[in-house]
Amino acid sequence: MTLLRGDALSEAFDRGSAAYDRLVAASPGYHAHLRRSARRLGLADGGAGLRVLDLGCGTGASTEALIAAAPLARVTGVDASAGMLERAAAKPRLTHVEFVHAPAEALADRLAPGSFDAVFAGYLLRNVQDADAVLGLVRRLLVPSGRLAVHEYTLGGSPVDRVVWNAVCSTIIRPAGRLTGDAWLYRHLQESVNTFDTAPEFAGRLRKAGFQGVRVLPLPGWQTGITHTFVGRTAQEA
Repeated sequence: MTLLRGDALSEAFDRGSAAYDRLVAASPGYHAHLRRSARRLGLADGGAGLRVLDLGCGTGASTEALIAAAPLARVTGVDASAGMLERAAAKPRLTHVEFVHAPAEALADRLAPGSFDAVFAGYLLRNVQDADAVLGLVRRLLVPSGRLAVHEYTLGGSPVDRVVWNAVCSTIIRPAGRLTGDAWLYRHLQESVNTFDTAPEFAGRLRKAGFQGVRVLPLPGWQTGITHTFVGRTAQEA
């Protein structure tokens, strides 16, 4: 299939937003894994005085994870789907979060360089049209020594990882998507992972984009070898 991109993907997420939280809640470890990745940003003192960007925040599951890890940080959530953002803004724990409706690629015209101390990107980079351009933008938005954590489906490189992913998609994820009328969205989910970077390749992409101290960290449970946290920093000022 042709992967969904740009407006087509945003519209698919708009249509799927009503059922999205119910479906991801049925995935073992989904919210716990997001919280683990958010903690891996390593924001001290509860994030006091820090500005954190949740890039591709969706319905706010990753935003809630960030607030759990850094309750004193000032969090901004950005997403290209108006439907997903509507769900996020309605959550009681997120009423103090600033939400911005925009694709990641459009932020260069809306946010100044050095606007954030940390950026979290959950399940975003394999869905953008130009991952390298978005990573360059993220680096620009971060302060010197700013922190990045990417939480993403990136297969570990073993044939077993790919077999497990496709088996889960065929038996659980795509049937659930058909029941909610969102078959194309969840077919896109499966194929976007199959065609995206492996974990070592994505780590290399981050280094090429100028991030330092890049580490690839596993997640537990059935997603071991399928979902990873990637952490890195921007360079210090000379």
